[in-house]
Amino acid sequence: MTQARHSLQRRLLATVMTVIVLAAAVLAGTAWRSALRQADEMFDYHLQQMAHALRGGLPLAPPTLEADGSDEYLVQIWGRDGVQLFRSVPTPLPPRAVLGFSDARLDGVHYRVYSVQTPYQTIQIAQNRDARQARARALALRATLPMALMAPPLMLLAWWGIRRSLAPLARTRAEVAVRAADDLSPLQAAGLPDEVLPLVDEINALFGRLDQAFAAQRAFVANAAHELRSPLAALKLQAQAVERAADDGARATALARLQQGIDRAIRLMQQLLLLARQEAAVQDSAPLPPLALAPLARQAVADALPQAQARGIDLGLDIEGHGEGDEAALPAVRGDADALAILLRNLLDNAIKYSPEGGRVDVVLGPLRVAVHDNGPGIAPAERARVFERFYRSPDAAAGGSGLGLTIAHAIAERHGATLALDSSTRLGGLAATLRFPPDSPPA
Repeated sequence: MTQARHSLQRRLLATVMTVIVLAAAVLAGTAWRSALRQADEMFDYHLQQMAHALRGGLPLAPPTLEADGSDEYLVQIWGRDGVQLFRSVPTPLPPRAVLGFSDARLDGVHYRVYSVQTPYQTIQIAQNRDARQARARALALRATLPMALMAPPLMLLAWWGIRRSLAPLARTRAEVAVRAADDLSPLQAAGLPDEVLPLVDEINALFGRLDQAFAAQRAFVANAAHELRSPLAALKLQAQAVERAADDGARATALARLQQGIDRAIRLMQQLLLLARQEAAVQDSAPLPPLALAPLARQAVADALPQAQARGIDLGLDIEGHGEGDEAALPAVRGDADALAILLRNLLDNAIKYSPEGGRVDVVLGPLRVAVHDNGPGIAPAERARVFERFYRSPDAAAGGSGLGLTIAHAIAERHGATLALDSSTRLGGLAATLRFPPDSPPA
């Protein structure tokens, strides 16, 4: 089911416009009610002042008339004895005056009435409510008109601001749209908002990991094409030698050599695949589980024991500062058991191959480190950095190999954030390959 698409810009615009309209409506309504209330209070105060102004005597001018001829104000004055002294219109107001403010209806017209009594007279003044409310609404409209006039410019400014703020996103989208499939260079982060910058940073980090993975893939293909050419050519020659064998003895010798060539090609391909897998795993940022080194080292020694016995080499495991049953007291590390087993096997394979017949190889386990010592010829200091390169073999190397064992071990160490160092062994006089784990490994 296809998920419905939505535009962030349209959603922001709709939200901001709605907020502006609602805010303008609320403010306008509040201003309208406040203006009506203030106008009502002002007109009441005006009635009161007119009434008090008439306490000094009868009005000298006729009452104010509206433009349409309707009376806006009505005035009525009684004497102390109840005799009517003045009336502004023929139609009288209610004869019983309610002191203060009151409302009255006269000939279908609503009036707001204010009455005041003095020792000599009672003054009653009324205002047409329709005219009064018309004036109040005019005043309220003047108060709310700025709110209505401000809303459209605010909406235009909000539209412009959102468009301008989202312009870097459109630029980034256009940059990605025109990219070639093999272009994994980082996206431009300049000008991006803080809310989007982490996403672009993560995309750039992903591009970096993909670039490294593709580089490892290309290197694997190139290495496989280069390194398999010679073994396959040798296998072809050995197969031809089997065909040309004149007798059974020569044929058996040729078949044995062919079998050895096949085994070497299989081992080379396995190492190439293993190297590609480990180099790709270096880019995996998933946390590794806690792992005890002692059982892993013991299993690696057990796996290498037949190879060591075949050459009469004394192979052993030494746990520094602990007895045979106390390896559980060593701190655990974070690691992949299968990958670390491959690393230890490669280190032991190199140590056994390059140690002399009847020699000695020790696996020494300490806190957050494991070292493989041998009494072989070692590696010259100038060559120690180069032996981690693919297919590089020291000119002094006597044993055969593909030059990938230490490269694979180094890739596994990098994946675990560990360091693999080659030094002279003070223990046995040959080479010491030491794997050290970072100190932030979890407790056992």
